[in-house]
Amino acid sequence: MLSADYQRPSKLYRYSERQWLERSLTLGEFRLRPPAESLQIGNLHHSRSTGVRPMPQLLTLSMSSSDDAALFSTFAPADCCLVIHDTEQFGELIHRAAQRILPNWAGIDAAVSYGQKSPLGTAFTKGKPEASQREWLFAWRPAQPTIALRPIVLQIGNIEKIAELRDKK
Repeated sequence: MLSADYQRPSKLYRYSERQWLERSLTLGEFRLRPPAESLQIGNLHHSRSTGVRPMPQLLTLSMSSSDDAALFSTFAPADCCLVIHDTEQFGELIHRAAQRILPNWAGIDAAVSYGQKSPLGTAFTKGKPEASQREWLFAWRPAQPTIALRPIVLQIGNIEKIAELRDKK
């Protein structure tokens, strides 16, 4: 039986450059983008009648559930970390903002599975060597296929009441 972790962690972390994270903190600005892994994997879903189906299109926002100084190097040139203290409120803000900009899209967020296939598909599956990232992924897919999938920027408003910035030590 496969299972996935759908309960948000108590804190979320985003490792990046301070200039981008300051915008995330003060404006609530987050970039949703197609996951690079999904673009490279051709056997995401199998259809009973036609064999391999085209990969679903997704826009994603990746966070970590790990407060690990080593992740600054993993996400180099990260020099700062956005720490989300109220993950429930953050998740609701992100999903509401995405719904306004992407009204016919379905959204979900969950932990990435390492070393075994996630029931949520390839975008939520990574190899064991990446397990230290403890990724929490927000993902949206369109109800109808779209020709071009481009990154978008969401703005959820100032989140200083539920988040803070921490510099790399």
